[in-house]
Amino acid sequence: MQKCTDLMTSSLACCLPDDSARRAAQLMRDHNVGVIPVVDDHSARLQGLVTDRDLVLRVVAENRSADTTQVRQVMTSAVVTCRPYQSIDDAIAAMERHQIRRIPVVDDGGRLVGIISQGDIAARMREPATTAEVIAEISRPAAMRRRA
Repeated sequence: MQKCTDLMTSSLACCLPDDSARRAAQLMRDHNVGVIPVVDDHSARLQGLVTDRDLVLRVVAENRSADTTQVRQVMTSAVVTCRPYQSIDDAIAAMERHQIRRIPVVDDGGRLVGIISQGDIAARMREPATTAEVIAEISRPAAMRRRA
């Protein structure tokens, strides 16, 4: 049984809630990613995620300043997570159920230890059919998803 720790990417760029939206965008550019975890400065506890979509819809589209808008104002704070010791099947099921492309991996104290993305699943899963199913289920509109 593969565990979340087997597939997760553990070297992550992160930002703080008080960082500017511009800082988050620069991290995305520098690390070639579409999501940046937001962590507490002292404990590294996950506070939320900021995505490229968050920046476009909540900063650019609303004509806000990327320099003065804080990440906390535009991040998603209700985040679905998994634990390193959980089965990857559990993480995939959560990704499908919530139609999310990435799932942060946190320890029992809520500290960020990694993230699993569709790319991680595609690159590291031993079952190509599972990879195809995951991508299809995450991308399918809610009304079209298979009934569980």
